[in-house]
Amino acid sequence: MLTTGTAVTNVTALAQVDREKIYQWINELSSPETRENALLELSKKRESVPDLAPMLWHSFGTIAALLQEIVNIYPSINPPTLTAHQSNRVCNALALLQCVASHPETRSAFLAAHIPLFLYPFLHTVSKTRPFEYLRLTSLGVIGISSSCLGGLFAGNCTEWSTFKVCADTRIFVVCIFLGALVKTDEQEVINFLLTTEIIPLCLRIMESGSELSKTVATFILQKILLDDTGLAYICQTYERFSHVAMILGKMVLQLSKEPSARLLKHVVRCYLRLSDNLRAREALRQCLPDQLKDSTFAQVLKDDTTTKRWLAQLVKNLQEGQVTDARGIPLAPQ
Repeated sequence: MLTTGTAVTNVTALAQVDREKIYQWINELSSPETRENALLELSKKRESVPDLAPMLWHSFGTIAALLQEIVNIYPSINPPTLTAHQSNRVCNALALLQCVASHPETRSAFLAAHIPLFLYPFLHTVSKTRPFEYLRLTSLGVIGISSSCLGGLFAGNCTEWSTFKVCADTRIFVVCIFLGALVKTDEQEVINFLLTTEIIPLCLRIMESGSELSKTVATFILQKILLDDTGLAYICQTYERFSHVAMILGKMVLQLSKEPSARLLKHVVRCYLRLSDNLRAREALRQCLPDQLKDSTFAQVLKDDTTTKRWLAQLVKNLQEGQVTDARGIPLAPQ
């Protein structure tokens, strides 16, 4: 039997060996011949090595190698020829970028380098094949990491989304969506950055035509932007911006009435509720809020979701406040 001291020594030695392997894999990222295996091994270790992000960021040539992996598959986007193997490989690189984006020591530098912009071409893709869907989801994860913790995205769901796995061919492929760590401490900085990019129209496109999971992640990113005062003011600043958001949300409500999804509906309702905090948007929503959110269309879907039911009730109340009615209490059309 090992003594306590011997056990501690063995654990320390094992940890040192593992750390040496981490150093070796990071060095191997610089070589195209050894990069693929290093990407795979490091992506497996990203949650068990607390300081992996600073190690990646400050090691010579590592971020350039990760960006090279991203740029290398641009030609496979259009025409859409991306294979499962290519998708898995680049998503391992994206997983390491998520690690950098989520760490407090590297988060600001990650934004300042505008690295999320390298991922936007992936969000422009419309192919519904598995490789492209995984690529969009992982890219949303990296960008969403710029927006807040995804732990709250699927709150109440039994799945651990920070390690959500799906099957790609015969391999278990990590989609790596844990939308969120940048705004946990630097929310205003992140929102300001996102508003200078095309993230809102890209999210709206995915909300309109993506898979149910992609729609949920994209809607959550929009929700996080709206929850920030600067983001709400930006979207409500012009009629064109507001009407585009309202149109897509309206289409989603119509689709949800045919194909219900409680988790997606939750974020759609939250977006509407936040929009109603803006006086101009509130006036417009009185005219364009879908009837399905006013009647009992979603009563069965929301029967056990007290939070969303409360948000929906508050939304209706907000739209009723300050509304001019006739003697019978019927709302009058705006002059």
